[in-house]
Amino acid sequence: MNALVSVKNLTRIFDVSKPWLNRLLEGKPKAFLQAVSDVSFDIEERSVYALVGESGSGKSTIGKMIVHLLRPSDGVIEIGGVDLLREPDRQRVDKIRTDIQMVFQDPYASLNPRWRVRDIIAEPVTARGGKAEGLAEHLLEQVGLSAADAGKYPHEFSGGQRQRICIARALASEPKLIVCDEPTSALDVSVQAQVLNLMSDLKEEFGLTYLFISHDLTVVEHMADRIGVLYLGRLVEEAPRDVLFADPKHPYTQMLFAAAPKLDGFGREVEPPKGEIPDPINPPSGCAYHPRCPKAVARCTLERPEMRDLGGNRVACHLAE
Repeated sequence: MNALVSVKNLTRIFDVSKPWLNRLLEGKPKAFLQAVSDVSFDIEERSVYALVGESGSGKSTIGKMIVHLLRPSDGVIEIGGVDLLREPDRQRVDKIRTDIQMVFQDPYASLNPRWRVRDIIAEPVTARGGKAEGLAEHLLEQVGLSAADAGKYPHEFSGGQRQRICIARALASEPKLIVCDEPTSALDVSVQAQVLNLMSDLKEEFGLTYLFISHDLTVVEHMADRIGVLYLGRLVEEAPRDVLFADPKHPYTQMLFAAAPKLDGFGREVEPPKGEIPDPINPPSGCAYHPRCPKAVARCTLERPEMRDLGGNRVACHLAE
């Protein structure tokens, strides 16, 4: 398959400095937070690529850069072979941007409470001058709601129904890529399953490609074709789903899997993860995981490991063998 999305050496740095006068009085320099650091991966067309990791690992920042809600500090994001930030043909850029949509984490915050559902769903089309008569009603039925719901307001729906409305809105412009930023984390477990099954069915029906951002390994195992593991803004391991779950190579991935809840794990004793995520404003030298890693050696503190192929996995670890 061809890569629909190609991310190369992606980096995002935020200026988190105090105001100029405070820095002057306190004698402190500017402070910068490196949320994403030199990340590269490809997403094949009609597949599901998942990004996993602890809170603060940079998952959502990458998603927002891919849909151009944030601008990268460095690196390249190509959609269909086109770098939207550097492409001079703005009409071509505008056409490709209609192929990208996003489903946000909180269905309560991502819907305008003053708009009727009909207007919310049609917005991606009407904003570009298109005709959307009957579109909302059709898409509501596609996502398991009633066409009559188009005249209602968001507050009249439950959380799971609101997320279905968000999915319908994402489908309105007939996208190729949908970035799903923790789309089920605000929902209870029974509703999560319904939404995930709906997304799987829509992927097959419309030939969609998903970038699926989640911290829930159970959800990722159900949805993903390929998984990238992030730690402190760095991609530390990447592999097909079955390969990664069968034989994780990186110590951080092994720790995540060991700490995840298991249905048959009643009474098991698991050593809790050691340490805390380091300060991203002042990250450790070498491998970012070395202060918490049980296998770390002197080389890990000095030299940042490069991603390399190892038995079906791409791993950034000096000691992965």
